Amino acid sequence: MAKNTDEHAPHPLDIALGSRVRLRRKELGFSQDQLARSVGITFQQVQKYEHGTNRISFSRLVEIADALECSVADLIGNLDKSKSSASLSRQIAYLTEPGASDLLEAYASIDSPKRRRAILNLARQLANDQQETSPPARASATSRRSSARA
Repeated sequence: MAKNTDEHAPHPLDIALGSRVRLRRKELGFSQDQLARSVGITFQQVQKYEHGTNRISFSRLVEIADALECSVADLIGNLDKSKSSASLSRQIAYLTEPGASDLLEAYASIDSPKRRRAILNLARQLANDQQETSPPARASATSRRSSARA
């Protein structure tokens, strides 16, 4: 995988791993504080791990996996697949947005393909409307954040 060109931005693999930790924690219904206490760190450190700001050492990863009742392999999965890791990192990062997992859960509970399509069309329209009304400075800041996540 190519090195990250922005020295201050988290590496995409660190973001992806942190996102998987967050998804597993939320799946179990744990708060950041509960995970932190079980591992012996602060909730701020959990936040930094989940955002990829701080890298997770292997020993800490083993502790986190134990606290999350899963294996290290469950958290790492196929993160080392260089071709797909940037796309996967971006998709996982989307799932860490506030409300994203709730939205996905609600979407998955809809049985009707027609209703699912309506929800998807509504979300796309709202995103398009937002892009059209965003001032140019904000749009470039958004693209910088998106490229930093990738």
